[in-house]
Amino acid sequence: MGVFAEVRGFVEGDDRQMAEIRRIVDAIGPDFPYRGGWVFPQPYNWSSYAFYGASIRASALEDVLEQLRTVARIPASDEDGDRVTGWFLVSHETDGPAEWQVRDGDVHVGPARRDLDYLDGYAAG
Repeated sequence: MGVFAEVRGFVEGDDRQMAEIRRIVDAIGPDFPYRGGWVFPQPYNWSSYAFYGASIRASALEDVLEQLRTVARIPASDEDGDRVTGWFLVSHETDGPAEWQVRDGDVHVGPARRDLDYLDGYAAG
């Protein structure tokens, strides 16, 4: 059956950055089976969000992470200098939970905080 991971989180950006995020997601192509995990709700006020949630094969984690790294590299689009930011929780069936922090033009990967264990679907009882 394989090893699975649950990936869920969001990225935040302005309208121009969100348009670029949509372009990046659209460029993934229809052959990537987990592309459908992306959702782009109607923006409100000055910020826009894109959410991702999917249970995926662990072998595809690196592909999703690389997509996020491409998103993180989107430059600021105005004089404020705000980059795309976001946060993801990754629950790996065998490796345990991790956090992916989208900030400073990159994705910073580390172990998930212990207070997030309740969200880890693979945690032991």
